[in-house]
Amino acid sequence: MSNTAAIVIAGHGSRDPDALREFEALVQLVRARAGGRTVRHGYLEFAAPTIAEAAAACVADGAAEVSVVPAVLLAARHAKNDMPAELLALAQQYPQVDFHFGAPMDLHPLLLQLAQQRVIEAEAVSGDIADRRQSCLVVVGRGTTDPDANSEVAKAARMLQEGMGFGALQLCFSGTAAPLVRDGLAAAARMGYSRLVVLPFFLFDGVLVKRIFAAADELAEREPQLEVLKAGYLGVHAHVADVLVERAQQAIEGRAAMNCTLCKYRVQIVGFEQQVGEPQRAHHLPVRNLLASAAATTAKATTTAPYVPHPIEAESMRIIDEGRDWSGFPPAHLTVLQRLVHTSGDFAVADEIFFSPGAADTGMRALLRCKRVVTDVTMVQTGLKRALLEQLGIETWCGVHDPESHLMSQTQGITRSAAGIRRAWQKFGNDVVLAIGDAPTAIVEATRLIREHGWRPQLVVGLPVGFVGTRESKDDLRRCLQVPRITNSGTRGGSPWAASVVNALLIDAIAWLVAQEQEIA
Repeated sequence: MSNTAAIVIAGHGSRDPDALREFEALVQLVRARAGGRTVRHGYLEFAAPTIAEAAAACVADGAAEVSVVPAVLLAARHAKNDMPAELLALAQQYPQVDFHFGAPMDLHPLLLQLAQQRVIEAEAVSGDIADRRQSCLVVVGRGTTDPDANSEVAKAARMLQEGMGFGALQLCFSGTAAPLVRDGLAAAARMGYSRLVVLPFFLFDGVLVKRIFAAADELAEREPQLEVLKAGYLGVHAHVADVLVERAQQAIEGRAAMNCTLCKYRVQIVGFEQQVGEPQRAHHLPVRNLLASAAATTAKATTTAPYVPHPIEAESMRIIDEGRDWSGFPPAHLTVLQRLVHTSGDFAVADEIFFSPGAADTGMRALLRCKRVVTDVTMVQTGLKRALLEQLGIETWCGVHDPESHLMSQTQGITRSAAGIRRAWQKFGNDVVLAIGDAPTAIVEATRLIREHGWRPQLVVGLPVGFVGTRESKDDLRRCLQVPRITNSGTRGGSPWAASVVNALLIDAIAWLVAQEQEIA
């Protein structure tokens, strides 16, 4: 690597000043070991300078090549989506400069050696010498929505347990993945070992590491007979700096190897099949340089853009509003009912719809809180207003074409729609709004899971169309008192109807947010 090849160490960023100080101390260590090359740092989120600002400073220094190295342990969303998006923007802005993206740090042998050192240092603090076969190693990872990254934490934990001879291993995560820290510590305490060694598999101090240590202290206080040792995170160390320098060199030489074999965006991974080929979208932009702009953010309140219908849609809704007497309906139901009239072209549909008490308001708030809609078929999913979902940050999921749903359908003798509903119960638990517009068997499966297995989706919209089992399934849903529900009687309905109900709740949710902001103002 020539001296015209600069290095940008791309950090995650943190609200915790201790984390920022440690990261910048590590950058100093990298600079001392980089052979005289320009080394700058930038943050993805929360702090300044940003990655783009650091790269711009390298270009201003005369760098002909810039290697952007992610100072993150494992490849998940930040290394696969957010940082590459930054790099693409830089390449377009500075076409005269060659930009290279380094691989994440991953399970480099130096990092495993450093983790071993942290465990040994923790054991040295204790006044007792213990047989590791009588000790349990508790490894705490960050936790992501990427199973590849989570499995790498499990791999590191297993290598440390076997290599160091611990009698047992407990893996847990600080967020997103399960089990969470307190649950993992509680499970480890029940194993019957005399000592737990808690190792945060993190690069730096920060809010999450402090929570991990606090949870370990709470366990030690609750279980005084159990010795709980807190190992340090990796931190500022020559091994970490050397890995970053190595990754920068590999990037320049075109040897930045990523684990594409098990990347959920490239190949079908069990349970994540629908994310193959998903567009790379940066998720960090709302919090880029957040701390530096905190004063401006405080001075200027965030506002929700109101829903503005297309002129033809607005005229249709005006006609519907004036087309009959709506005074006999609860105000909370009007958006749903009028949208269903718009979808069906029939004013009489408003008289067919059943709302359980509070269902409309509960569903609207559930969309804002749970941020996920599950549908029985893709037609319902497609009928949801994409702009509203994106504005509110709501995800949708349909399991009818999921490979596991297909296998479940074949092996257990149920329809694929019903299997998709069962998959949603297994995958997401209670934090969903369920919209069924096609398959009566999906309603039958949902009510069975509710009654027999305690499933509690936040709202069930059941409006399938047809003549085989349709009327009976909707009648059964109406009698399902355990959950809020919106349905009708008879054979009418369909995917557009179910989508219209959810769209109406999305519109009401935006109107509610706008009203709340106006009250605050």
